Amino acid sequence: MSIYLNKSTRAIIQGGTGKIGRVQAKWMRECGTNLVAGVTPGKGKTDIDGLPVYDCVFEAVEKHEANAAVLFTPAHFTKEAVLESIDAGIKLVVAIPEHVPIHDTMEMRRAAKAKGAVLLGPNCPGIITPEVGKLGIMPANLFKAGRIGLISRSGTLSYEAAGHVIMEGMGISTLIGIGGDPVIGTDIETILEEFEKDLETDAVVLVGEIGGSAEEQAAHFISRMKKPVVVYIAGKSAPEGRTLGHAGAIIRKGTGAVNSKIQVLSKAGARIAPAISDIPSILKTLSIICQ
Repeated sequence: MSIYLNKSTRAIIQGGTGKIGRVQAKWMRECGTNLVAGVTPGKGKTDIDGLPVYDCVFEAVEKHEANAAVLFTPAHFTKEAVLESIDAGIKLVVAIPEHVPIHDTMEMRRAAKAKGAVLLGPNCPGIITPEVGKLGIMPANLFKAGRIGLISRSGTLSYEAAGHVIMEGMGISTLIGIGGDPVIGTDIETILEEFEKDLETDAVVLVGEIGGSAEEQAAHFISRMKKPVVVYIAGKSAPEGRTLGHAGAIIRKGTGAVNSKIQVLSKAGARIAPAISDIPSILKTLSIICQ
């Protein structure tokens, strides 16, 4: 079992006829992802290396029973593409593009909640379930299947965290990059709830960073979880008021700092990793099977 992306997933790629989308479609299919169609307005009746392309999501859903979508659209078209997928009944939407306006994301998030859809991103690496597939840009060859769930605000750090876990003989059930913007489609708590229910996830690793209050908000649920959560927060030496990397990674007037996040998460019962390389050793101290 896994969360969100599994063997019943039938995905479309929006914006897959562009240079980047075409390459990513190839790599997603090579690692086993069940991509059933592409959607690009005006490019209907063409194909992406044999994958049929349609002008609208409704047609792709009708002909292929698609239930997931991954987007490689330009930022200014992303809202329209996400809303089209949600209206067509897609239940998992993964928005990869960065520089999507915050107000667009707010509309996308509201629409997803109203229709019971899961929206990951924008500005995220996507989701991967090893040995099943990926919807996004993660390097699939780095991942091994296992029983550790992983949530990350940072794409690069998610790969690094997973790499440390895998090198120590463990594996990943599902990895989700939630995105580094100030507003994202799905919050950490919602994903933690899914991992808590997943029978094939034994523990969860959360890779957070400075800025915002997403990790502190998730602490309320962590305090009630039966499964252990190991947390690493990046940005310990970040100066106040300066954005580092993600638009959401900024400390303002003392809020969003590493120490304040660690304090709240520790009180909630999370195990804190001082360095990202410490995550596997902490996992190994837990009285669970994490292979």
